[in-house]
Amino acid sequence: MPEDKSRPPQDRPWENGWTLDTSRTPGTRRLYLAGALAVATIVACVAVIAATDHPADEPSRTARAEGSGLISFSSQPATTVAPRGDSGLSSVSPTPGSPRQQGADPTVTVTASPKPPKSTATRASSSKPRPPAAYRSVRSVNYPDRYWHVDDGYVGLDPVSGAQSREDATFKQVKGLADGSCYSFATQDGRYLRHRSFVLRADRDDGSSLFEQDATFCPRDAAYSGAKMLESVNYPGSFLRHRNFVIRLERFEYDSQYLSDSSFQLVGGLA
Repeated sequence: MPEDKSRPPQDRPWENGWTLDTSRTPGTRRLYLAGALAVATIVACVAVIAATDHPADEPSRTARAEGSGLISFSSQPATTVAPRGDSGLSSVSPTPGSPRQQGADPTVTVTASPKPPKSTATRASSSKPRPPAAYRSVRSVNYPDRYWHVDDGYVGLDPVSGAQSREDATFKQVKGLADGSCYSFATQDGRYLRHRSFVLRADRDDGSSLFEQDATFCPRDAAYSGAKMLESVNYPGSFLRHRNFVIRLERFEYDSQYLSDSSFQLVGGLA
């Protein structure tokens, strides 16, 4: 085969003046194009991401700022002034209304320091309550026409006739001065029946413990139906009885005379 004269032999480049053409290296141009295309693609993606991310970032930043509790300062001066009160401070009280909703902040109203509420208690309720009272007359069992009757400060067993006599034989029965489960008897003029020297009489309350005990008698069931025996608080075992129509305090005796003389019926007041 004849040798190609247009192309010098490549095995002797320096002798023939031929050099290696590196610009014609197979695949080099395609690598440059692929690299340039990749760089252009990356730049375009970065530009698109930057363009779309920046406007949407502002609302999210604002939302994050509001949700994180950051304080927003205003350039306008504050116009709210604390109400004046006794202490110069305001009090915050809930506003009555519908029930609080889930997740909603309570509505408050700022008012001046409130005054303490006025007491609704009346004068009658603040004072010491008076014990309940009932007006009674005390009738003898074995002398049913005779009643306890105050005469000259002493209590006797007398028949009753006339308005004054009825009034002197009517007593206010109240809770016992020394024992609330027992009885005390007061006259129309405010005196109390008490035993003194073992005789029943009407005296003014001197406020002493001895007086309160002397004027307190506890009811016990008598041997007669509907009747009571009245036992002394400070002399247990001693009961009121009538002897010679005088009301006295005597020690209990188990005999028929004592049982009948110490049995009394508490009936409605005669006056």
